Amino acid sequence: MSGGMASARSAVAAVTDAFTDLTNAAPDAAPGRYDGPLGWDGYGAARERAAQRTGESESVVWGVGDFGGCQAVVVAFEFGFLGGSLGSRTGARLEAAHGRARELGLPVVSLIATGGSRMQEGMRALTQLQRVARQSALTRVAGLPQLAVLRDPATGGGWATLGAGADILLALPGAQIGFAGSRVRPADADPAAYTAEGQLATGHVDAVVPQARLRPVLERWLRLLTRPAPGPAQPPHALGATALPPTGWAAVRQARAAGRPRADAYLDAYFTTRADISGDRCGGTDAGVRCGFGERHGGTVAYVAQLGTATRPAGFRTAARLIRLAGRLGMPVLTLVDTPGAANDAEAERAGAGAAIAECFAAVAESTVPVTTLVVGEGGSGGALALAAPGRTWVTPDSYFSVIAPELAAAILKREPGEVERTADQLRVRPQDLVALGVVEGVVRPAGRGQ
Repeated sequence: MSGGMASARSAVAAVTDAFTDLTNAAPDAAPGRYDGPLGWDGYGAARERAAQRTGESESVVWGVGDFGGCQAVVVAFEFGFLGGSLGSRTGARLEAAHGRARELGLPVVSLIATGGSRMQEGMRALTQLQRVARQSALTRVAGLPQLAVLRDPATGGGWATLGAGADILLALPGAQIGFAGSRVRPADADPAAYTAEGQLATGHVDAVVPQARLRPVLERWLRLLTRPAPGPAQPPHALGATALPPTGWAAVRQARAAGRPRADAYLDAYFTTRADISGDRCGGTDAGVRCGFGERHGGTVAYVAQLGTATRPAGFRTAARLIRLAGRLGMPVLTLVDTPGAANDAEAERAGAGAAIAECFAAVAESTVPVTTLVVGEGGSGGALALAAPGRTWVTPDSYFSVIAPELAAAILKREPGEVERTADQLRVRPQDLVALGVVEGVVRPAGRGQ
């Protein structure tokens, strides 16, 4: 069973161990046969037929579900009821669901299959989007996570509020996702742009998850998002070289060595389990930046890790998104710095490199949770510094941090190529130099050897 063709209740049963139905906990806006606020001829009869066909009285059911021991308020759309469309009664149920989530201090999981706002209720239906957006905002302010599963289809206002407004977005393979439904798109529109896979590629969803994997994936996400680790994250132990480099150029060469442990090795050693987010929600992804949440000693730490490539604007925006989400959820943050610098090609400039770097600097500066940084490789200029925490940055023995790459510094100073090594020494980029300059807290050591 998958997508919009699965009933709301079967969609809930597929991902929960138990479900307490609260759909009728609050009265519907108007009982009995109802032609709606417009008096749309035949609307009441259409509702009755939908109710007979689905066994539901509206397009949404909700209650409290158990996900492997984690409780969450669950909202599920019944696509068989007028295409899962949103009307005033739908809005009332969604409002009740979010209110109960805040009352109980629980996350909200939305299983979305909808064609959008209900035409037969006109503007009254459209304004339900404001109602839903307000409830989502109140739940966000309360520090409660919101997850959405995009079934098929997830279009219109349901996508633009409960869907795109969620903290974590999972989509079923092949699901139709987009603000425009299939019947109202431009005739020449690229159909791939409206699929789960297309939305993943452009940074709008976090993962495409097969139905068979959805239950364990949701369980993992709920565990991670509801169990913040106490206090600041401790910097990881060093995994690579133990000897400090004798010269600045040796430090640079060591940090650039092909066999040096990369950020993924640090993440694997630091966390027992983890889950990545993906995309900046602005149309971009950066494969060179890994962001997500990981479990360590029973608590969750958020992470941002540069993977050794020049960081693109989408990478900085995704990092800022992660840091701000961690702040709302009370999760400490660990950043792993390893980049030759920010991408500076024409495409990066068109994508707003400066604004993206500024956003990342601001996210770190404004963070309401402690941010800890470990430089695990190259610390290239502002592209690295944007993810470094003032007063809580450490370095590994096989890393360096510099205002500019030594080669570029020599070029700017109009020095001969043979002067690069001397320039590296003058920049004082070695780990021990950084400690002496007071710009990092210390050099981390391998496990068992102290800091």
